[in-house]
Amino acid sequence: MSSGSTSREYTSRGLLGRLGQAGPRPGAPERILAHLQALLGTRRGESLSAPGMGLTDFADIMHGYPASMQVLVHAIRTMLSQYEPRLRAITVTPAASDDPLTLALEITAKLDDAGGAVHMRTELTASGRIHVSGG
Repeated sequence: MSSGSTSREYTSRGLLGRLGQAGPRPGAPERILAHLQALLGTRRGESLSAPGMGLTDFADIMHGYPASMQVLVHAIRTMLSQYEPRLRAITVTPAASDDPLTLALEITAKLDDAGGAVHMRTELTASGRIHVSGG
């Protein structure tokens, strides 16, 4: 394998590879949505570099439901304030769900740089999966 080939393979991954890609880059709401999906999908204690990041286990939330809903709302708002600096004036409110084993939340916030707003819906399923939609 020649060194030119290795160089090309190396730059196709990571930051340099992404910068060199053709086509439209996702906007701020799409990037924030992807980051929120990752943040909310993290369980407390999974990140060695940020042990306070993450949510409590879904079973623990359901065990204390409905009182635990306010704890969950506060935990999400606090985590987003700490780990997503592009958002300001974050509000998290419980929302209705068609599935009785799914907790739904609405998240609204203002974008720090553009001044626009984002509106997202987060659903925590009984299997512990998180789905974030909106933008």
